[in-house]
Amino acid sequence: MAVQKSRKTPSRRGMRRAHDSLAKPALSVEPGSGETHRRHHVSPDGWYRGKQVIRRPEAEDLD
Repeated sequence: MAVQKSRKTPSRRGMRRAHDSLAKPALSVEPGSGETHRRHHVSPDGWYRGKQVIRRPEAEDLD
């Protein structure tokens, strides 16, 4: 079994971990509404790639 000969310094440890950080999600702008949303996801209004794919019911007045 491989065993390290000497202790790794904090500097070496930090160099090794330099690429472990999480990347921010890629964002896209909806061409119709100009709304920003995550890539390959439906926008909050139900639009995807210029087409409305989910219809939300309109807010009805109870008066």
